[in-house]
Amino acid sequence: MSRIFFINRFFYPDHSATSQILSDLAWHLTGMGRVVHVITSGQTYDNPAAQLRSEEVIQGVRVHRVSSTGFGRAGLFGRLFDYLSFYWSALILLWRLVEAGDIVVVKTDPPLLSVPAALVARAKRALLVNWLQDVYPEIAIELGVPFLRGPIGWLIAKLRDLSLRSAAANVVVGERMRALLVSKNIQPDKVYCIPNWCDDSEIFEVAHSDNPLRSEWKLQDKFVVGYSGNLGRAHDYQTMLAAAELLRGHPEIVFLMIGGGHQVKDLAREVEARGLAGAFCFKPYQPRAQLKQSLCLPDVHWLSLEPRLEGLIVPSKFYGIAAAARPTIAVGDLDGEIARLVQHHACGIGITRGDGRGMADAILSLYNDAERRRLMGQNARKMIDEHAGRGRSLQAWESLLVRLCLPR
Repeated sequence: MSRIFFINRFFYPDHSATSQILSDLAWHLTGMGRVVHVITSGQTYDNPAAQLRSEEVIQGVRVHRVSSTGFGRAGLFGRLFDYLSFYWSALILLWRLVEAGDIVVVKTDPPLLSVPAALVARAKRALLVNWLQDVYPEIAIELGVPFLRGPIGWLIAKLRDLSLRSAAANVVVGERMRALLVSKNIQPDKVYCIPNWCDDSEIFEVAHSDNPLRSEWKLQDKFVVGYSGNLGRAHDYQTMLAAAELLRGHPEIVFLMIGGGHQVKDLAREVEARGLAGAFCFKPYQPRAQLKQSLCLPDVHWLSLEPRLEGLIVPSKFYGIAAAARPTIAVGDLDGEIARLVQHHACGIGITRGDGRGMADAILSLYNDAERRRLMGQNARKMIDEHAGRGRSLQAWESLLVRLCLPR
């Protein structure tokens, strides 16, 4: 039976989205009798100085944590050193461990890991599966990373495409991402769309009266517009901030920010400068065991993605919101991945990036219509139960890996 090796910079007990999704899949596969190894770092997403155990078995998964630098996400060059040191350590270990016939599943943290991993898989006669949570170098180019506009970026993209073509399979997390890969001449029969997921058996609707966080955070009598997760360079918050300014006359409406990310400090400074501190509440990432309460606390959630990044990233936080039976206000491209889902399943409202008035009106319309909120929340949960649940995605992964193991 083929062994399965996953490579990603973070794994349990880290709380980041890629870590949680990988942990779920790895444990599911060991539960099905598979031999699973994870090559990861000794760090956590929020603590690059952390030093987790270098070797351990967690719920049957053999975890190998390699050393890497710990500069963190604050600076571009420090992040680059973290990436390069992880490439080196992880790929040396992969070379030592992997054998012919094994399956190597490569995620996209750090970016472009598929390029060197493809060389190791080819040399060792292992099967390569790329699991694309995002698409680099295009994201970095769109976000203005120096030196990538021009020949260097073009060369990196070509090497990335070669690694995708050489793979046994490429798994993407959205239909627009799938279309992008096919447009780059990646064989369509090698591209599989398997959406990300949340723990929909643990996350479900909780009434405000039964939610202890409402009273703990002193939000009992408020209409809460929530954001949960990372607020990074790929996300727009100016549309929401403009809406908050327009809603100054509604002290009962509060914007709750749960999580972290590159832009959280910038947002907090702008909130203070505009005199909106009373309309905002900032909280850190919540433990996974408390997600049910934190996701159900808001009356409505918002998320965003810069339109130029559609097809390159899919905000996976949407699935947790839907599992909690809450409506979503999706800010960005009205033809974007999440905006399409929101419209198709009637579980939220799409808003064009920069349309602060439109977002303010959407918030007010949901504030004034509890029945509409309830129906949208019901539709969101129905979408999870019928189309996007964790069990469906895990089964799709299992079926793909079984297919790859069949004699050719």
